[in-house]
Amino acid sequence: MDLNLKDKVVVVTGGAKGIGRAVVLALAKEGAIPVVVGRKQDDNNRVVAEVKALGEKALAVQAELSKPEDCARAIQETLSALGRIDGLVNNAGHNDGVGLLSGNYEKFVESLHKNLIHYYLMTHHSVDALRASKGSIVNISSKTAETGQGNTSGYAASNGGRNALTREWAVELLPYSIRVNAIVVAECATPQYDSWIATLDNPEETLKKITDRIPFEHRMTTPEEIAHTAVFLLSDKSSHTTGQLIHVDGGYVHLDRSLIKQH
Repeated sequence: MDLNLKDKVVVVTGGAKGIGRAVVLALAKEGAIPVVVGRKQDDNNRVVAEVKALGEKALAVQAELSKPEDCARAIQETLSALGRIDGLVNNAGHNDGVGLLSGNYEKFVESLHKNLIHYYLMTHHSVDALRASKGSIVNISSKTAETGQGNTSGYAASNGGRNALTREWAVELLPYSIRVNAIVVAECATPQYDSWIATLDNPEETLKKITDRIPFEHRMTTPEEIAHTAVFLLSDKSSHTTGQLIHVDGGYVHLDRSLIKQH
């Protein structure tokens, strides 16, 4: 399917690794021009090199998105270099374990900056360009907002905010034909997830327990599966879809618990 994304400029936060990288590469394969925004320019450049190896174009922008001034600069640099923005994927974040009992005011607010506030700021600074292009916004969210996880108040609150802002922005941006949707992720095989599993006492056993609870094929979601949905939502093939929280999770959140794999 041709998604009509040729030469469309799409900003992807956290675009150097995991889900973000998969979105960048999926965009490039559709002929779009992804803008890789991340804190480490070497990582950003590596993904840009992957895009160029596909014969396509990309831009790398170094930014620490927990700093408001970096959010503004990332959009300014994109517009200076490419002159337009057709899509925004808010993806960057970290499940940082700031809990109710283990956290404090400073850690909680820091977690919101890492995981939620830059979603607002990147969108705020992009919105004029998106109005001009009648673009699309995709927010990457997590099931922690709906299911809870324990010991992750900052991240769960941030994802609740991401979901709420998806619907709020979909309403506010209706007059400008800007669509806003979210992809809710449950258990996805990313480098960040692998690093977390590796810290546990029995990583292989724990991973098997997790995958046994995923109804569809008892396996992790791949970053590419998230990316394919994101690219579709960015395209005009989803031209009447807005304000949706789309779960790409193998049925993890909504399907009956009796489907959990039995041993």
